[in-house]
Amino acid sequence: MQVSVEKTSELSRKMTVSVPEEVVQKKMAARLKSLAREVKIDGFRPGKVPQHVVEKMYGDRVRGEIAGDLIQSTYYEALQEQDLRPTGHPHIHPSDETEGFKYTAEFEVYPEISLEGVEQIEVSRPVAVVKDADVDDMIEKLRAQKKSWVIVERASQENDRMTISFSGVCEDENFTDGKVDNYQVEIGSKLMIPGFEDNLIGLKAGDNKAFKVSFPEEYGNEKLAGKEAEFEVEVISVEEPVLPEIDDAFIKAYGIEGSIDAFREDIKSNLESELEQALHGKLKNAVMNALYEKIQIAVPNTMVDQEVESMMKPYIETAKRQKVKLDDLKLPRDMFEEQAKRRVALGLILSEIIQKNDIKVDDSKVRTTIEDMAKSYERPQDVVDWYYSDKSRLNDVRQMVLENQTIDWLVERAKVSDVTISFNDAMSKQS
Repeated sequence: MQVSVEKTSELSRKMTVSVPEEVVQKKMAARLKSLAREVKIDGFRPGKVPQHVVEKMYGDRVRGEIAGDLIQSTYYEALQEQDLRPTGHPHIHPSDETEGFKYTAEFEVYPEISLEGVEQIEVSRPVAVVKDADVDDMIEKLRAQKKSWVIVERASQENDRMTISFSGVCEDENFTDGKVDNYQVEIGSKLMIPGFEDNLIGLKAGDNKAFKVSFPEEYGNEKLAGKEAEFEVEVISVEEPVLPEIDDAFIKAYGIEGSIDAFREDIKSNLESELEQALHGKLKNAVMNALYEKIQIAVPNTMVDQEVESMMKPYIETAKRQKVKLDDLKLPRDMFEEQAKRRVALGLILSEIIQKNDIKVDDSKVRTTIEDMAKSYERPQDVVDWYYSDKSRLNDVRQMVLENQTIDWLVERAKVSDVTISFNDAMSKQS
């Protein structure tokens, strides 16, 4: 076997493998001899068919089978010989040559990754605490979840709920299928298109109003996206919110037996748990950003393609559930490509750090992680057993824990500067 490798780009390789004709003929002779004992041909007794007759009838088929076997056996041998690590399945191109057997395999290889400077990355670590005001805000949110509505005779204002009937016209076409009756809108919820709720402020039951607003450019309905529409609204009723008192009944509804102080302590404990996770997530993202900036690598296109497909999958599955035709589902590749490249690059960099520094997953941390995830369920032990009963599910958690351990390893060696932020900023996904 002869092997030659051509570098067609930074990561692309074209490997040519040649097998001598005598090797092919030896394998063919053995295969034809075996076949001669099995085939039934008119005029010959079973097992007595001359090999040259078998070769004439089955030679091309046998040579094709041997070609496939040779690709299977020599491809991985050639990779080992040339010390190549392909990132995915190769594109195989058999040669048309009749003497011997030759094929080319085109594939991408993993990039060489230099970890120089990885232990001196600079990271800003967000720091925050839960204050009394944050607990107050959460209690108000809990009250808002249990609010009731009372009809009022006054004009509507922010946070009121209105029951309306309305119709909409865009480019002389009614797009509301006539009139929508008894539709409830909470002013300030921002569930309607921008400007719609603002136009309802100051109206009272029995009022009518016509106004124009524009649909957002990214609106889901292409016929309406970015276009101006005229609405006609009739107000049926106006209601104001009534928040419940923070009494024993209110506190008990959230599973707390005791005083308002016990209620506040429970809320604070939950917020601190959420804050810890949020801060760790932001620190992890900061480390990832620093790594991505520090370690520049070429990213295999095949791996990016796989990641793009993985990122598109939830959108496609949602479209199928909603019975949207996939041809109508516009998912441009560039919508995912940059993020896919980042994910692939960081995955390769982290893998290199793990391998070079022999970082091993801590099984006790895996157990603790699963137990923490199970706490919110009614029967936590069943959830724990569910993870440990399936290797695939357990491996997903192990990989997550190993990644977190690697982040911790990097933070221990990084130049870290603490930055104090508010609880709300810590919980915000944008900051």
